[in-house]
Amino acid sequence: MKISTKTKEFEIANDKEITFIVGPCVIESREFALETAGFLKDLFDNLGANFIYKSSFDKANRSSVNSFRGLGIDEGLSILAEVKNKYDIPVLTDVHDIDQIDRVASVVDYIQTPAFLCRQTDFIKKVSQTNLPVNIKKGQFMSPLEMENVLKKAISTGNKNISLCERGTTFGYGNLVVDMRGLAIMKNFGNPVIFDATHSVQLPGMAGDASSGQREFVETLAMAATAVGIAGIFIESHPNPDLAPCDGPNMVPFRGLKNLISRIMDIDNLIKS
Repeated sequence: MKISTKTKEFEIANDKEITFIVGPCVIESREFALETAGFLKDLFDNLGANFIYKSSFDKANRSSVNSFRGLGIDEGLSILAEVKNKYDIPVLTDVHDIDQIDRVASVVDYIQTPAFLCRQTDFIKKVSQTNLPVNIKKGQFMSPLEMENVLKKAISTGNKNISLCERGTTFGYGNLVVDMRGLAIMKNFGNPVIFDATHSVQLPGMAGDASSGQREFVETLAMAATAVGIAGIFIESHPNPDLAPCDGPNMVPFRGLKNLISRIMDIDNLIKS
């Protein structure tokens, strides 16, 4: 799977240099998106790492009807297009409805499907028919073995640029666990595997009308997943997660990002050398 910008092309593969998919959970404003993208662009350029900017124009699966969802598809895609063009970086966002797919595909470099929708056959096939790289998140209710059937649905469209993303498995009420064996199982299907290090520490619904999280465990899980030898790490990050309108408890503060990325890169270099 190759990602291209005007000035750079890199490959996302389990045996290649690890790729980082990083950005705030949701687009809060145009200024916020441009500032965060600029910060992250400089950080990853200085570290010499492959980087894709991620942020959502809509979070359709919020815990409460009163939860902040984002700026919507019109403003959101306009902002992502500006981020992409201004900084010459690839962008990723998620789609939640079949009607959104073609519009999103006209802007982004990499489309992501929500974990809750991984079993929706028509949705998965429609996203894959864009022929863009697609990151399919494993449902919290799915075993890694079951994801082979999801992968087959996607590649039946002729699109081979499909990655599978681990984001934890439901464990009782309000908790997720990550079985690192699942990364190895999904690698055996032959496609890139991404590890979502921040949603894996989410505590769904545990803040009453919102999800909580345990960001102190992001580094532990990210390093363990990297040691398996995977294609990429997904990290939601924010200048001040405690003030973020959604998913703050599991996002990594910008101030801690450089050290985290450096440690992941060290492990990846060791594993793949």
